[in-house]
Amino acid sequence: MMANKLKYTDLFIDFDDTLYDTYGNAVIALSETYEAFHLEHYFSSPQVFYDAYWAANIDLWGRYSRGEIDRPYLIVERFRRPLSAGSGIDITEQLCLEMSDKFLDFCSSKPGVIKGAHELMDYLKGKGYRMHMCSNGFHEVQYKKLAACGLRDYFDTIILSEDAGSNKPSLQYFDYAMQKSGAAKDTTLMIGDNLQTDIQGALRAGIDAMLFNRWELKTFDGPQAPTYVVDTLSEIMLIL
Repeated sequence: MMANKLKYTDLFIDFDDTLYDTYGNAVIALSETYEAFHLEHYFSSPQVFYDAYWAANIDLWGRYSRGEIDRPYLIVERFRRPLSAGSGIDITEQLCLEMSDKFLDFCSSKPGVIKGAHELMDYLKGKGYRMHMCSNGFHEVQYKKLAACGLRDYFDTIILSEDAGSNKPSLQYFDYAMQKSGAAKDTTLMIGDNLQTDIQGALRAGIDAMLFNRWELKTFDGPQAPTYVVDTLSEIMLIL
């Protein structure tokens, strides 16, 4: 086992869009869903549906992370809204649920990860860090994704918001994560791509945080700046 460069013994690592290429895999899955439900009959082009989906998805996941809506509402609404951009569709709750199930099946079977994810996890494991996956994603979907991309065995603990009873960035989530992992705040580092849920949430909980700046943010809005900022996963190996 190699010695760690810094004081950290435990790493809280976000999964979606930090290690797992959730966006890239979802782009493919959305196209597959469009074809499976023959939405070409109701939209002038696939892009109209895709644009409406992403607008709804960003808004709804933001509201979900803040505790403003629950999971059943998110699941139905994220397809009701884009379907409403079409013409002649009989939009029922059942249709939205069927579309959500099919979409999640497509998504969770994809193996795509962010460039360098496996190499990073190999490196961190070799350095002796205890690693804990911290995610707001749905329980059954996240385990399917982990199996599909081959990252499950790297994690000592899987910490999901549905088990915590609250989403990142809440203090309740991070308190649960500390209890579940057995980690100590002063020797734990949170790594994630979302400035609000991952970084500000961890910092408010008294945990250092590293922003994987996948989305090329120019400013870091919030009461506290990230402890570290990296642009690629490979940069993390230069720090830890």
